[in-house]
This record gives sequence, C-alpha cells and structure tokens, in this order.
Amino acid sequence: MKLLVITAVQEYSKDIKAILKKSEISTYSYKDVTGFRDLSEESLENNWFAGEMHESQSVIFYAFVEKENSDQLFNRVKEFNDLQKTMSKVHVVVLNIEKSN
Repeated sequence: MKLLVITAVQEYSKDIKAILKKSEISTYSYKDVTGFRDLSEESLENNWFAGEMHESQSVIFYAFVEKENSDQLFNRVKEFNDLQKTMSKVHVVVLNIEKSN
C-alpha cells in the first residue's frame, strides 16, 4: 500500500480527476489550498511575477493506492506535464506505508 500525494494549480483539478480515473483510482480526497512561493532570492529579470511573494490557488489530492496504480498514474502525469506549455506542472509523490489498519 502506498500514499499518493498530488499537488497542482487549481485549474488542473478536472484533469487530475480524469487521470485518477484512468489509473483505476476511484477513492481519493482533495482540498483547495493556497500555494506559496518566496521569490525574494531570485533576480528581478528571472522573477516572472515581479514581486517577492507569490500565492496561487492550488489543490492537493491524496489517496491510498496499490503500487501498480501509482505506477500508472505517474506515467499519465508525466504525459500530461509533457504536453503543458506553462511553467506550472502537476507534482506527484508516493510514500511507503509501514502500517495501516
């Protein structure tokens, strides 16, 4: 059993739900969150947002899944990200579960 965590900008919510469905993950939770990035260390010409602090409307999904399903999802998210023209991507992590009840 794995814990799957997905984060992305809120605009990708429908896409993520479709990817979860195609990966045969039908039970998951999600929540709208505020994403935050401190850009104060970047030079002004590299700072896309022209300010030091940037918040964005984001979403986090999480689910307990079997390894095979997480592998399918990783492949689909990579395909999705490869097609995106923006700097924003879908981020996925999988954590091992040592115990569960």
